[in-house]
Amino acid sequence: MSDFWKSYDITAAEFGPGYECYPLFGTVHLVELAVSALFILGMAVWYRRAGARTRRHILVGVTAALLADEAALLLGMALTGQWNWSYLPLHLCSINVFVCLYCTVTDRSWCKEELYALCIPGAMLALLCPSWRDVPSWWTLINLHSVSIHALLVLYPVLLVAGGYRPSVRRVPMVLAFLFGSALPIYFLNKPLQTNFYFLNNPYGNVITSAFTAALGEKYYILGFLPAIAAALVIMYLPWYVIGRRKH
Repeated sequence: MSDFWKSYDITAAEFGPGYECYPLFGTVHLVELAVSALFILGMAVWYRRAGARTRRHILVGVTAALLADEAALLLGMALTGQWNWSYLPLHLCSINVFVCLYCTVTDRSWCKEELYALCIPGAMLALLCPSWRDVPSWWTLINLHSVSIHALLVLYPVLLVAGGYRPSVRRVPMVLAFLFGSALPIYFLNKPLQTNFYFLNNPYGNVITSAFTAALGEKYYILGFLPAIAAALVIMYLPWYVIGRRKH
């Protein structure tokens, strides 16, 4: 099998546990971040300057790209006989692909708020601290999919804000209800499937949850999500609070 298609399991078997195809903030990683940032910035400028019809086409195009990106991974793993339950789209970022779809179809405010409050920081953090480097090289389906889909997930809500959507602290309870309401069943689903969606059932394979473990221990690492979520919400909403105060 070509290295391009190899999964985490095959990579670990061939290269040994702990193998990473490029270092964190090494040349490859920095190039991926730079390309993603330029792409998001360029699309946001285009969207902001575009008319209503073009904006609609852009959102539909980004949504289609997200769905195609997710489907490419699932088909690639299935057709090469590597698919297992861990490839179900049940991580928070994967679920947000479908929130984007629902938002494009319905234009609901709660979707926009959830994507702004959770999708932007979550996808950005994933790009900054990627947990998918344990594949043979950067030129693999898993790495290319992971970088591109997280860049698109940052892009979608950035476009909403660039187009005039204004987040509101009053909608934060809806965001938290969505987050914890989805996390609870996934926590229990992880056990029979032996998966780790939302990184709720073990801290390994993720830089952030490993840091929680170092601070709180393996038994209580999950508590690290609480201050992390609070900090993310403060960062995302403080600028809008300041802007609102200045207007009044």
